[in-house]
Amino acid sequence: MVRKILHLGDDALRKVCKPIPKFDLRLWLLLRDMADTMYKAEGVGLAAPQVGILRRVVVIDVGDENGLIELVNPQIIATEGEQAGSEGCLSVPGRRGYVVRPNKVTVKAQDRKGQWFELTGEGLLARAFCHEIDHLDGVMYVDKMDHEIFDDEEEKEEQ
Repeated sequence: MVRKILHLGDDALRKVCKPIPKFDLRLWLLLRDMADTMYKAEGVGLAAPQVGILRRVVVIDVGDENGLIELVNPQIIATEGEQAGSEGCLSVPGRRGYVVRPNKVTVKAQDRKGQWFELTGEGLLARAFCHEIDHLDGVMYVDKMDHEIFDDEEEKEEQ
């Protein structure tokens, strides 16, 4: 089921989310709905507060060999390097910002059954890990951006 994505200005996007205590059908349905919502909106990541659920759950798919990544109760445990570039958000439609993030990020999280695992991502995946986990703490990319990027600026970056 595709859910409604909340937009910047909604109070739920500024709340710190609570951990998931139970790994049950309710969580599995939330993960399914979040993935459906992310794909329908053509995003690469979605955090539960973006659909009004104040829990520590994230889905990410950057189009690499990892496919759909489900992170329950995620935490960043290591970062390395630096990357800077354009970043957008499904909760801030039509806008982009210039954001500096780590280039390599390792997360520790639980899967839909409650099993702990670690995953390391570089480049876009590292950026997505940081962006989505920030959402769980009520932080949005607009809080971290150096400046807003407008269409003509983005064209210059690509040349």
